[in-house]
Amino acid sequence: MKRFTAQTADPDTITQELLHGDGAVAISGLFSPEDVAEARAIVMAHSENEGEKVTHFQGAAAEEGKINLQRRVWNLLAKGEVFSRMAAHPVLMAILRKFLGTEFIMGSIAANRILPGGPGQEPHVDYPYWDFHKPETHPFGFNGSFPMNAQVSVLLDPFTEQSGATGYVPGSQKELRYPTAEDRFYDRCEQMTGEPGDVALFYGVTWHCAMPNRADHDRSAILIQYLPKWVKPMEDMPAALPQSFIDAASPDMRQLLGLNYPYPEILDAARAGNTEGRA
Repeated sequence: MKRFTAQTADPDTITQELLHGDGAVAISGLFSPEDVAEARAIVMAHSENEGEKVTHFQGAAAEEGKINLQRRVWNLLAKGEVFSRMAAHPVLMAILRKFLGTEFIMGSIAANRILPGGPGQEPHVDYPYWDFHKPETHPFGFNGSFPMNAQVSVLLDPFTEQSGATGYVPGSQKELRYPTAEDRFYDRCEQMTGEPGDVALFYGVTWHCAMPNRADHDRSAILIQYLPKWVKPMEDMPAALPQSFIDAASPDMRQLLGLNYPYPEILDAARAGNTEGRA
């Protein structure tokens, strides 16, 4: 996995690496230790004593009765301003405007916490590709000529081989299909290792999964999903946010929440001025 800093994270270079290279890059220097500590404290507070929350691709965790060792915290924008800063970091915005179009949106922002002993996930691809194990539900001729997803993981703990740093198969984004047992994922995968505050940015159709946490510490990250503006988001974030947050949202945050994109709308009731140029 190629590594960049905040100063060397060139959008053109990274876009080519996501599409035609390994499918994943690492970027350091975007978030301070104070940012990481603040985000981590909030995630710990909201995941320590709460019941099970929706998560995905649990694999062995479900089979072995260890679901409680993998915990999600949703609706992060409402839980701390630090998460807005992470989601709309200028370096990430510049890269994603190149990769997904200038008006891309955010599909989800959540925390994933895997405790020591957590067995990780099953290999998968991410939304909107994640049900591609049922290819008949997607359009005929569906291909990867353009991306419909980018994933950002902001590391809150050391991501090492021992702690279960995300495993991925370099170049697998070019396959545009769901991984199968015949693909020998665990024999071929590399891991997205890094330190707290680092970012792993990858094309979500790259085969990947959280690996087992065999360390003596948590393996936590903020997971942010980005989509082209016309892809239906996975999470209805505006509905979960207070009106005060919406009213105070910056232009970048309004874009990320999809507030600048009007569809679907009731065109029969739309004012003529709202539909100019859409014929």
